[in-house]
Amino acid sequence: MAFPQPFLDEIRARVPLTQLVGRRVSLKQRGREDWWGLSPFSNEKTPSFHVRDDKGFYHCFASGEHGDHFSWLMQVEGLSFPEAVETLAGLAGMEVPKSSPEERRREEKRKDLTDVVAFAAGWYAKQLDGPAGREARDYLKSRRLEALTVETFGLGFAPDDRESLATAAKAQGIEMPQLIEAGLYRKPDDGRSPYPLFRNRIMFPINDRRGRPIAFGGRFMGDAKAIGVGKYINSPDTPLFDKSRTLYNLDRAREPARQGEPLLVVEGYMDVIALWQAGFVAAVAPLGTAVTEHQIAELWRFHDEPVLCLDGDVAGQKAAIRAGERALPGLKPGKSLSFAFMPEGDDPDSLVNGPGGAREMNTLIKQAQPLSDFLFETESDGVRLDTPERRARLEADLFQLIGGIEDELVRKEYQRAFRDKLWQLHRKHSQTRLKQTRRQAIREMRATRNDARGPQAEQPFGRKLLETASKRLVRRRQEIVLATLVNHPALIEEFDEALDGIAFDPDLDKLRAELQKRALAGDTLDPKALTHHLIAGGAEAPLSAVTHPDVFRLAPQAKAGAEPLEARRLLEHILLIGQQSVLVGEYRTAGRLPGEEGTAADKRDLRLEALRRSVDAGEGRLGAGLSDDGEDY
Repeated sequence: MAFPQPFLDEIRARVPLTQLVGRRVSLKQRGREDWWGLSPFSNEKTPSFHVRDDKGFYHCFASGEHGDHFSWLMQVEGLSFPEAVETLAGLAGMEVPKSSPEERRREEKRKDLTDVVAFAAGWYAKQLDGPAGREARDYLKSRRLEALTVETFGLGFAPDDRESLATAAKAQGIEMPQLIEAGLYRKPDDGRSPYPLFRNRIMFPINDRRGRPIAFGGRFMGDAKAIGVGKYINSPDTPLFDKSRTLYNLDRAREPARQGEPLLVVEGYMDVIALWQAGFVAAVAPLGTAVTEHQIAELWRFHDEPVLCLDGDVAGQKAAIRAGERALPGLKPGKSLSFAFMPEGDDPDSLVNGPGGAREMNTLIKQAQPLSDFLFETESDGVRLDTPERRARLEADLFQLIGGIEDELVRKEYQRAFRDKLWQLHRKHSQTRLKQTRRQAIREMRATRNDARGPQAEQPFGRKLLETASKRLVRRRQEIVLATLVNHPALIEEFDEALDGIAFDPDLDKLRAELQKRALAGDTLDPKALTHHLIAGGAEAPLSAVTHPDVFRLAPQAKAGAEPLEARRLLEHILLIGQQSVLVGEYRTAGRLPGEEGTAADKRDLRLEALRRSVDAGEGRLGAGLSDDGEDY
């Protein structure tokens, strides 16, 4: 509604702006009318936030924010303009005018319904504490919810009967029509008596931004599928509750989000509550639907870049795509989304209650993927870029996708970013093809070299034993290399070129190929997720071989819990041994063993001398177990 200007001016006159701002910012007076404090909109050490009562404005020189009484409450406390007017009128001791009898009736109805829902929330909480709520209490304990958490979120229980809530409400002067309008009871169209929407359910009160209960979510305690009901249901839309505009727990999350806590968007009530209990106090959830444009706009009022925490399965990817496309039109400088995908089989609730706890969740949040990167990967996935026409087609699709961004500056930045990513992706694909060609050439050359050697003469029994032991040691080194990379995936790309120089046994070579494939695809994987991918890719047998306990007894630095620096040093050491054995072979091929007396002609052979120095410069002895023919491992 439109408020009369004289009424708004009177509010400003009655409530000093320094008094309003001073509730959140420590102000010091400098001069007659000037008050200064540290900016609430940015981190600073020197005060640049200025307030003047006589002018009725504040100005932040650090961020450029500027406004009056009403804009202060809207910016800092996230209130709508009518809510800000109502709050200030209360401070000024004034009554908010109603512009028409119809609006007065509507406001009175809202107040009545707010009282009805508040009564129901209190009644449900009492039932949870009573005999009827025993099973529900046991369930909440099994989900590791503490008593303080249950109390903070006002959880309750709706008994499995039709009359008890209505009877208790009637004793408080609340009639059935009010219960129906508040969404607590339903009236069948066939004339039967009204029945409660929530029965035998754990109740989750849904609050407005100011913390007043306006609706409920309910989790069924029985076998929902067996009787054909939803496991979770929400209140219907009412004069108080609009599902597409409301976010569960926003009333508690908005202030921590404004103070810099990550604003997390998760799927359900239990995810929000488990995160809060684990220390993530700024988590919210849409109410059984994908995130809407209205909800995204609401999120941006409290945080510049909310993080959508979604399952890593197909459904989670689809939800991310829908949210990203809905966010595009409203993007502004500094306002965006990012995406954190949960490991396979986990959601935020199970993750923070699992072995990794809050630390693993923190890692995922820090690694959240920006909206621009997510959209680019979604559009470019599986697209061939080997011709100018195909690259142009992808660019056209990308530019069409972001064409709906209303802010011209943001739209141009997306176009620039996508062009850069296209070039990088094309270059990466070209390098991948080159590496594949190089690897094929190396393998063909090795096969030719092995064929040229022909069948080996029969060796004495002792010689065979020595060769067998040598081969076992060579294979064990291969297993250690791969075990280290499986447990420390970040090292795969770093040692990518070195892996091309290792002649892995055929079964282990499949595992090597899968690891490099993941690195070339740019996947960011933890050991658990990488293991799932390897098994799915058919590399289960070689994976079992390289993760055998004997491997880790010999090389504990290869374990998942080892320090990354120790794992890197282990790889460098083993690769150095392999390089030395290659040098030995080349030296022998040139005609001399390291340490043998050379002829004058040999000494003039610069390449031979360089090989000798390379071998001598290696750390430690070449060691027993290296193959005598100098073959790399």
